[in-house]
Formats: sequence, structure tokens, C-alpha cells
Amino acid sequence: MLRFILAALLALAVRAADTPEWCKALPRPEYKVLKRVAAADPWFEVYDVRPGVFAIYEPHQFEEVISYLITGSRRAILFDTGMGIGDMRRTVRALTALPITVLNSHTHNDHVGDNWQFDDVRNLDTEFTRANAKGSREDAQAELLPSELCTALPAGFDAAAYCTRPWNIAGWIHDGDSIDLGGRNIEILTTPGHTPDAISLLDRRNGLLFTGDTYYPAPIWLYRPETDLAAYESSLRRLTALAPQVNLLLTSHNVPTAAPAVLSTVLDAFLAVRAGRAAPAIRGDDAIYSVNGVTFRMHAPGQASGR
Repeated sequence: MLRFILAALLALAVRAADTPEWCKALPRPEYKVLKRVAAADPWFEVYDVRPGVFAIYEPHQFEEVISYLITGSRRAILFDTGMGIGDMRRTVRALTALPITVLNSHTHNDHVGDNWQFDDVRNLDTEFTRANAKGSREDAQAELLPSELCTALPAGFDAAAYCTRPWNIAGWIHDGDSIDLGGRNIEILTTPGHTPDAISLLDRRNGLLFTGDTYYPAPIWLYRPETDLAAYESSLRRLTALAPQVNLLLTSHNVPTAAPAVLSTVLDAFLAVRAGRAAPAIRGDDAIYSVNGVTFRMHAPGQASGR
């Protein structure tokens, strides 16, 4: 019996040693105060964050992506479609029977994985968007490395075939466009910087600002070739100016909700980095800047970086 107990303890120790460090922060305490609702696909956790607004969270993968279903009386917006590991269409159809328009906060692979499941997908007309809409494999496959996963992939999921599938763009959107969902009007704000096609959404009547990857409560990634630091600063200023008009930020990674006042802290931190007032921690080709609780992952000085 002692032998079996020791073997079991050893197995637990091995699993703990193999568990990626980021997994140890889960479950994040912020979710305890949110109303969780049943998810049709166990890959997701779904939270009723505000009336007519559902956060669709993917806690099992490093990105911890959060997509949003925003409903009115006549139609709905799905803001991002996640990794494409779980079944997003099945999940949202269990929440609403309304016609759905998909908008993407931007077209990095972790936000467009199930775009192909939907007929009405609308994006910004940029070369970056058009290229990504053709699909890709390399970035998707990198999301399945052992260091990126906390739990086993869903039963029947074909990891070897995993890719970002091509999708059809049904129409183009523009800065200042609005979509009437019936009792809820959603305004589209272009917020480039993280990517050229980044957008945010404003529900002015209900005081909600969906920030995409312009802000989320984790290290903000600003190191990829498509990043434009000057554009990011302008977009951050735009969102910060809106903060007094909104009650809640809804972000696209890690934790869904944040106080609008945090945007001014993020802007000040970013300006400090840009002005050379913050010393980075260098990790290979990357520089990690932490200022007043805000962290940016950027290229190390002397490396190729966003403009």
C-alpha cells in the first residue's frame, strides 16, 4: 500500500513540475464575483457580465482569450471568435437565436479562430486583414506547445491539422460606423497600433467600452512586425479620452472587466517608456517594461521594432 501511495505522490509531483507557471494563477479570483452560465462547449467558460453581454473565456490556453456576445432585441454582435479550438458557433447558439454579425478586435489568430463558422463577418479593409483572412498554420500550431496549455485538448480535436481557417469577409467596416442591435447601439472605433486593423467598440448608452488588445490586464504585447507604436499611442489617447463617459472596460485577455480609470495609468506608463524614463528587463530580443503596475512587451533596444 505504501508503494502505491508513494507512486501516486510521485506522479502528482511530476505533473506539478510539468505545469506551466502561468497555470498556477488559475482560476483567477476576479471570476468569483461574475455570474457564470452554462457553456455548450466545455472548452469555454461563459459569464453574464452585463445585461445582454456574455464573456466567452478560454482558460485552458496561455492566451486566455475572451470573446464577447453582445445582444439587442433584434440582432447580436460576436466580438471575436477565439482560438478555434472549441466550437464557438455551438456556444453562442446556446445563448441566442438572434442573427449574428462577427466583428474582430483585430485579426491575430487567437481572435479569429472560428470566423469560418459564420456567414456575416465584417472587418477593416487593410492589407493585414486580407492576408490573415486567407488563413494560416504556423501561429496556430505554436499555440499548442506544452507550455501553452493547462489541460488536455478537447476530445476529438485534431492537433496536427489545427490551423486558422480562411474566412469570407461579408463587408467592410469603418471608423464611426454604428450597428443598431435593437435597443443597443454599438459604435466602431478604429484603434490601430497593436495591429493595423485593431478596433474597439463603444456601447455609449450602457457605458461599456470593449478595448480588444489595446488594453487588457496583463503584459501588453507590442513587439510584432505589424505593431506601430505611434499609432498605439494615438489609439490609447483616444480611449483614455472616453474613460469619463463609460462605466466599464471589457478586455480581450485574462480578465474581462476593468475600471475605465486604468486607461490613464496605461497611457502615462506608455509615455514614460517612449520617453526613455523606464528601464526594461531584457529577455532575449524582448524588453519587458513595467511602470506603475502596467507591463509592455516590446523589442529590446537596438532590435527591429514597431514604428
